[in-house]
Amino acid sequence: MKYCVDVPNFGMWSDPKKFAEFAHQVEQAGWDGISVWDHILVWDGAEVADPWVLLAAAAVTTDHIRLMSMVTPIPRRHPWKLSRECVSVDLLSEGRLILGVGIGWPTDPEFTRFSGEIDLRTRADMLDEGLQILTGLWTGEPYEFHGEHYDLAPVTFLPRPAQRPRIPIWVAAMWPQRRPVRRAAQWDGIAPILFDIENDVFSPPTPESVAEIMSYLGEHRTSAEPFDYAVAGTHTPGADLTEWLGEMAAAGATWWRDTWIPETGIEHEAWMADILRGPPVNR
Repeated sequence: MKYCVDVPNFGMWSDPKKFAEFAHQVEQAGWDGISVWDHILVWDGAEVADPWVLLAAAAVTTDHIRLMSMVTPIPRRHPWKLSRECVSVDLLSEGRLILGVGIGWPTDPEFTRFSGEIDLRTRADMLDEGLQILTGLWTGEPYEFHGEHYDLAPVTFLPRPAQRPRIPIWVAAMWPQRRPVRRAAQWDGIAPILFDIENDVFSPPTPESVAEIMSYLGEHRTSAEPFDYAVAGTHTPGADLTEWLGEMAAAGATWWRDTWIPETGIEHEAWMADILRGPPVNR
């Protein structure tokens, strides 16, 4: 299993210098990656940074850790603009970018405030089309696309990404929703959460849930290429996660994303200090 630190792109992380310094510290502490959320308006007056500026800043202060967006809502971004951002960060980091994608959540205010698409099924269709456009443009060959939501005249985008055959793509999913998991099975990884949409209730990940999702993925995955499962959660500073993460790995998880979430009540400075002790496996 590999280990990633996951932070919001707002609050103290809205300062690219602070994020870049923290990314350097995370790398020095022995983590394998750092990921950042992709929000544009969390609440009125919130201090929010563009995640691609943050990732670019981190690229120049680190040497080997993976840099990730977790996750970028393609339906509120132009895929061709996102293509340029991804390739620029991938080249700057010498091939260390992982692109996490999703439909975007919550809908309000980040879609409602800007006359964005509010229907989730439509956003899912936009995500699928956007992924086709992204990967088509990354080839560096002449490409055109004519879909229900996007129409792209023939165009050639250069330079190509540093990574071959392309930048890895992980897809977000809210289990037990099935369609996002089937979508993820067609790409390179999955970043799931357990979320009851009807009752607006999150549940913590378990080895059983990892095994269940992995089983469903196996029914729909056709490629034999390696596939990543990124389990995420917030740990209590000082807690020993070694045994639990071992069970997660045995169930199929390949990454642990240690996430600071404001609503948990965990004191931010204590969480950061614990993170800089290194991944759970090294303590």
